[in-house]
Amino acid sequence: MDLELILSIGAIAVLLALSGFFSGSETALTAASRARLHQMEQSGDKRAAKVNRLRNQKTKLISAILLGNNLVNILASALATSMLISIFGDIGVAYATLIMTALILIFSEVLPKTYALRRPIRVARFVTPMLRPIVFTLAPFVLGVNAVVDVTLRLMGVKQTNDSPDTVSDAAQDELRGAIDLHSADAGVIMHEKHMLGTILDMDEVDLSEIMIHRKNVETVDASKPIAEIIEQVLKSSYTRLPLWRDETENIVGVIHAKDLLRAVLPLHGDYSALTLDNIASEPYFVPETTTLRNQLNAFLERHAHFALVVDEYGALMGLVTLEDILEEIVGDIADEHDIEVAGVEILQNNRILTKGSVTIRDLNRKCNWSLPDEEAATIAGLVIHEAKIIPEEGQVFTFIGYKFEIVKKERNQITELRVTQL
Repeated sequence: MDLELILSIGAIAVLLALSGFFSGSETALTAASRARLHQMEQSGDKRAAKVNRLRNQKTKLISAILLGNNLVNILASALATSMLISIFGDIGVAYATLIMTALILIFSEVLPKTYALRRPIRVARFVTPMLRPIVFTLAPFVLGVNAVVDVTLRLMGVKQTNDSPDTVSDAAQDELRGAIDLHSADAGVIMHEKHMLGTILDMDEVDLSEIMIHRKNVETVDASKPIAEIIEQVLKSSYTRLPLWRDETENIVGVIHAKDLLRAVLPLHGDYSALTLDNIASEPYFVPETTTLRNQLNAFLERHAHFALVVDEYGALMGLVTLEDILEEIVGDIADEHDIEVAGVEILQNNRILTKGSVTIRDLNRKCNWSLPDEEAATIAGLVIHEAKIIPEEGQVFTFIGYKFEIVKKERNQITELRVTQL
């Protein structure tokens, strides 16, 4: 075997190794977890920081890798073809095609990419120091290639668009939702954690009207009552803060805090004649029902408040919301020794439940792992009325959106209890 043949074989081997390097680098840099690399950079890993900086140059990086990969593949194929033609004649072209296809496919594509997929971060950290000078060297050629590509796309009518911050944010949220669903399917997170993460992402889409305590269920204090009765009501209540109204129930003039009332009452030793509720009650805090959970949570934190009264666009009282309501929407029910437990949902057999009409759709979906729509109604009773287009009577049965709804109890125009079956 002469020296020229040995050099040709050695050059082909080196070019195949370079091709494998480019292929594995591309796979590793695209497959490596951005979150993991960011965490490593924050922990002081300098190589991870270099990987992140290199990945930020997406167009230059991919173009340089593809350019380098094609250069070495074409050069290796040309050398192999020339060498085999000199040995076998014209039939060497066929031999070169078969041999180089097998070598490039196995050793320059499948093998390095498979290894890079199995250890993406390790490979990315290893190849980055070598790729940076290559990207810098090929930058002029990459600019030329990108210019040709841009001109070609314009001729085809494809215009370049820059994603707005909102689009980027939505894409990131969709990616997070997909990751949560994927890991949930793989038992990566339990169902409770899945709902917690999903609710955090939904905080900009859920309004207070969907989680507030409706005014019908709000316990209030009548300012016209004798002070002794008011004190007794506040002490017996399971709530710390109670709205105070005067003349009519929607005319909220203040909010009584049980601790403030006790501080004012104790020094009086039973003589409440000098006690004035207006001096004890705090100023009511009103918020519109269209406020999102995230905005209201931030407002509570800024005001150091825990309690807000919800009003509609006309200023009419709709209900109230507390900081605990928002936290419960994220982490689930937070019960303490003073809470009154209400059994709103009873799980029956065969995907059936017995539920109160006031139970929210979000709570029902969370409890049963269902997917009832909550865009048009907040409660399960509201959903039935919206879909049926009427106020149902007891005993009526409706079937829509993949569920069967049986009206069990009704008081006046309100559905108080119904049986739901997932079909």
